[in-house]
Amino acid sequence: MAGVWRCMLATMIVLCVCLWGSSEAVGGAKSRPRPQRRPPKKPKVDSVDVIPPAENIDIERMTGTWYLLNVASKCSYLINHGTRVEPTVMSLSRSSPSEQTLSVSTKTRHDHQCWEILQLYQITPTPGRLTLKGARPELNTEIVIGETDYSSYAVMYYHKRGKITIKLYGRSVDNLSEPVLTKFEQLAEKQDLGLAYLFPFPTYSHCRDVDQDHVINCIPTC
Repeated sequence: MAGVWRCMLATMIVLCVCLWGSSEAVGGAKSRPRPQRRPPKKPKVDSVDVIPPAENIDIERMTGTWYLLNVASKCSYLINHGTRVEPTVMSLSRSSPSEQTLSVSTKTRHDHQCWEILQLYQITPTPGRLTLKGARPELNTEIVIGETDYSSYAVMYYHKRGKITIKLYGRSVDNLSEPVLTKFEQLAEKQDLGLAYLFPFPTYSHCRDVDQDHVINCIPTC
């Protein structure tokens, strides 16, 4: 009988030791959490809200013809096809000084045919700021006229879904000075758009007449 009790006592001691050891492992020493990998740091991109437009922008003086000369962008289309961009010309018009929209006609070539893209920029209460409305508010493109002298060049910022594209326009294809081109490169660099993201556009063979079948209303991807 005594042997049976000793056997039972030994079994209980072993059981207690096992339970104590498991509880120590759970409630005692705590395991450290696994280190989590930090998300990659996104390059700093200023919203156009913090990019001031040129002072006292006169939207009437912005109307007329503008030739696209250079683009700074991380747009995937330009990165993949930037060496095959086509000459592009933009025309701005306004039906009356009281009209709160700016009509935009962009002519370019696609598949060896001339196309015209028609858009409406909404004029905001802040001079030099425009909005191209998308299908939903989060798809709007905010536009800032950053710098211009009206007669030779204009730098325009396009902000959509956290990405900025900067475009350099000229009144003609051959009257831009080297300081203007250098200034454009410096403005692009401030938005983390170095030389690898600059895409010069051809300055010859621009589209003029366009068939009605090639007139479309759409929002550009860049």
